[in-house]
Amino acid sequence: MNLPERYHTIRQASEAICRPLRTEDYVVQPVVDVSPPKWHLGHTTWFWETFVLMKYDLAYKVYNPDYNYVFNSYYETVGARVIRTDRGNLSRPSVEEIYAYRKYVDAAMDRLLTSCATDDTVLRDTLLLGLNHEQQHQELLWTDIKYILGHNPLFPALSDKDLDDGGFVADKSFVPMSAGVYEIGFEGEGFCFDNELARHKVYLNDYEIASSLVTNEEFIDFIQAGGYGNFIYWHAEGWDWVKNNQIKSPLYWHLIEGKWYHYTLAGLRPLDMRAPVCHVSYYEAVAYAAWKGMRLPTEWEWEAASGKFKWGKRWEWTESAYLPYPGFTKAVSRSSRRAVRLWAIFITSRVRRSNPRPGFESAGAIRRGRR
Repeated sequence: MNLPERYHTIRQASEAICRPLRTEDYVVQPVVDVSPPKWHLGHTTWFWETFVLMKYDLAYKVYNPDYNYVFNSYYETVGARVIRTDRGNLSRPSVEEIYAYRKYVDAAMDRLLTSCATDDTVLRDTLLLGLNHEQQHQELLWTDIKYILGHNPLFPALSDKDLDDGGFVADKSFVPMSAGVYEIGFEGEGFCFDNELARHKVYLNDYEIASSLVTNEEFIDFIQAGGYGNFIYWHAEGWDWVKNNQIKSPLYWHLIEGKWYHYTLAGLRPLDMRAPVCHVSYYEAVAYAAWKGMRLPTEWEWEAASGKFKWGKRWEWTESAYLPYPGFTKAVSRSSRRAVRLWAIFITSRVRRSNPRPGFESAGAIRRGRR
């Protein structure tokens, strides 16, 4: 698939996610960590307009100068912006106007992609970044929409099918890893975000890592054993979080007449005991591992062993802080020599949050490790 085809496929996928929404669903921002769906659609379009069209199409006319303020997320070099907590106050531009904006920018991108040499290294790198950026927002759309609908007391369904295709088979075995020097970090051809660099060596002691994720059934054992009521398993900050928020189960779980249900994008459904547990915070992941007499793997342990187990079904918590690798440098625009911060929040192999919040940032899963 060439770049113009990839562009249209990915852009259309964003709109397909939102197609089942009602107009009112596009505007809701129930918590600071959730952005309204229409903001995602506008922001990803603003990215293409600001960083591609305005730079590479000298004849391009900005659709609406005010949108730079509305849809800029954090890019300090391109001006002021609406703060994240106020995105839900944006009743204007309307949903209809944002779709018109997308159509306008897509038409301009069509002209650019058919007239420019996409083998230009700087342009091609920017296009690849834009495609991956839009796909990140597709993950955000799924999780933000789930939070919006999942906190509606009617539990409305987005679709008659959930994203999870099922078929997960838990493997209770552990992968043994011998002490030694391992190389981690991105390797090979293709796109990567800057926080996946640079490849470097680490020394690891002997350890074992679970070959599959913790299941809902296994996590219920933790609940039934009083795990949410025993401070011994929790970090102090995590214990405060449990008490202050009266946390008794993972996000979207509901105990109804003695039976566990969970909200899915297909509505409220009985909990699938065989599926990997999801929407647990870092605090909960740590507490569960401690209850099992184990711990979370570090980022380096996870990455060194990742070729020996299946991953990608869920975002996974590790014990490591979100810190740069040795030798990390910010990506720099070759044309302006101006530092460009590349957004790298949602990478399947690198979810390393230390401060869980109620929305998408607590959508992790658990893979146990032990010495």
